[in-house]
Amino acid sequence: MKFLRKQYKKLRDLYDEIIEKPLLTSTIVLILVAILVLSLSLPYYIKDFDLFIPQILAEAHGMIFDIAVIGILLVWLNQNGEIRQRIRTYKDEIDDFRLWESEEAAFRTVGNIKRLNRHKIHEINLVNCYLARTNLNYVNLAGSNLNSCNLQQSSLIESNLENARLNQTNFENSNLNQANLKSAYASGANFKDSFLIKTQFENAFLIKANFNNAYLMEANLQNSYLMGADLENASLYKADLRGAKGLTIEQLSKVKTLYMARFDDELLAEIKANLPELVGT
Repeated sequence: MKFLRKQYKKLRDLYDEIIEKPLLTSTIVLILVAILVLSLSLPYYIKDFDLFIPQILAEAHGMIFDIAVIGILLVWLNQNGEIRQRIRTYKDEIDDFRLWESEEAAFRTVGNIKRLNRHKIHEINLVNCYLARTNLNYVNLAGSNLNSCNLQQSSLIESNLENARLNQTNFENSNLNQANLKSAYASGANFKDSFLIKTQFENAFLIKANFNNAYLMEANLQNSYLMGADLENASLYKADLRGAKGLTIEQLSKVKTLYMARFDDELLAEIKANLPELVGT
């Protein structure tokens, strides 16, 4: 009895080992099926071999069709399913780390953003995410929602934030040089001490945004909405503010420099009359 149990255990272990190896399992199944089919076909090989060959060739053509149509289609569907599953996983991980203020959460979220970008996904929900001190250079977040996101001391050089929602987002002491924020919704956003050299803010909503001590040299602020924006000690050297809405002399009186900045003619005349020291005239 013990001997039978021992043998049964060995067979069971062997079975488990084979099942755990898909390639070995497939090979064994192929060999067994081939032996069975060839054994049953042996009489036809001997007696009607000349008639048997055309049937084999017909089946071979059917097999080619199956591989070409069904096989490729199944592979394509499987790959697309896997891609969709990976995208769902990346988004779920971003949700898992939301509101978690730690370096690990920040770097894991950035990793998922870049993976989504590789799959051409750029409209991402990053509301309340903690991304302080991270590298987001060249990422595409066009149309994404980053409301109340913490991006303090981060690097977003040449990043694409066009049409993104950035309301109450914290960019304090970050680098957004040459970033694209065209038509972004950034009301109440904090750009204090940030580098915004050659940044594109065209048509952006910057109502009550904080640009205190920000570097806006050569920034494009054409047709932006700047009602109540804090520009105290900001550098607007060569900045383009033509068509800016809600911009007042009182706001501009607090900036560091307006040298070579561009304004609508009416506002420029007012600046030259009241703030000549800021425009170098």
